Amino acid sequence: MHPDVVLVRNGELGVKSEQVRRKMEDRLAENLRAMFAARGLTGDIERRRNRLFVHTDEPDAVADAAADTFGVVSASPAETVEPTLEAISSALVDATEAHYDGGSFAVDADRAGPASAHPFTSPEIESECGAAVWDAVESMGAEPAVDLDDPDFRLCVECRPDEAYVYLERRAGPGGLPLGTQRPVVALVSGGIDSPVAAWKLMARGCPVVPVYVDLGDYGGPDHRARARATVETLAGYAPGEPMSLHVVDAGAVVADLEAAMADLRMLSLRRFMLATAEAVAEAEAAVGVVTGEAIGQKSSQTSANIAVTDVATTLPIHRPLLTMDKADITNLARDIGTFEDATVDTGCNRVAPELPETNADLDAVRAAEPDDLFERARTCATAREVVPIER
Repeated sequence: MHPDVVLVRNGELGVKSEQVRRKMEDRLAENLRAMFAARGLTGDIERRRNRLFVHTDEPDAVADAAADTFGVVSASPAETVEPTLEAISSALVDATEAHYDGGSFAVDADRAGPASAHPFTSPEIESECGAAVWDAVESMGAEPAVDLDDPDFRLCVECRPDEAYVYLERRAGPGGLPLGTQRPVVALVSGGIDSPVAAWKLMARGCPVVPVYVDLGDYGGPDHRARARATVETLAGYAPGEPMSLHVVDAGAVVADLEAAMADLRMLSLRRFMLATAEAVAEAEAAVGVVTGEAIGQKSSQTSANIAVTDVATTLPIHRPLLTMDKADITNLARDIGTFEDATVDTGCNRVAPELPETNADLDAVRAAEPDDLFERARTCATAREVVPIER
């Protein structure tokens, strides 16, 4: 095959109103250009309804870049041919001779446009071109076999009125919505496994993130801060068109006071402090919510009862995309998006936690035990935060 174009598919954009869809497609095209530029790639983007076509001399690398772009469901390097059965069959035979290495095969075809655009249907493409592939397999000395459900070798055709495209694979993308089509949110990142995954999932819903790392002082350390920064650098790679900085809040003195003054409730007050800090940063950065990596029951502060106690620390919505996920699934996603390796160190919170933390807290009891000026100190710490630009 000689791919000369990359087919870029989106999902949810197709069900939006015409006006919203066009705006989101514009943003997706803009984000693709930024991703290509960040990787030193070139390509001309052509937009058609529910599909973007990238004309490029680097189809493999461009398809990989598109598959890392939020809003993209899948991307396929494809060869452009005339929209005739003869041209399509010839391209499929060439692809078979170049790439088939045994086993069953199938031809999947989608024909778009009015019935008058082609003198054939999608099933006829599959039948007639499949017969040509069968003959090609036989000529290679193999025993041809068709499996339409789970073939070893799948050939795909997208036939439009003016052109047809032949391809062999769909490289899965993150799906969701193009980054920047929603308002920003603050992401509390600890340097652990969960929080970068949660931030990534909000990015996949179109929300730019403002990463906030709460430095726990002696209970954290430079290694934890370095890990948090490394995971944020990985997230920034998915958003080359968005500015991103790590906001570092010095909370060492607050943590020391909580550890000295509170017993089994101090983790909840620390979480409340973090959320209040995130709210203050959100106000300064025009963000409209907070995202955390919490999952019900994963830690003592994340029981359903304790989440109810910590939630009221802020009036902003708290987004918890991992709320019902198992740890193994979160870990697998962290590996997939590239944040796992830099997140495999225990966070300082583990050293702050009491031996027997409260798992069924009462809000009044927490308020009575924590310092009266906790939220005021949160705002003060947020105002004095360090903003560290993320290099790409």
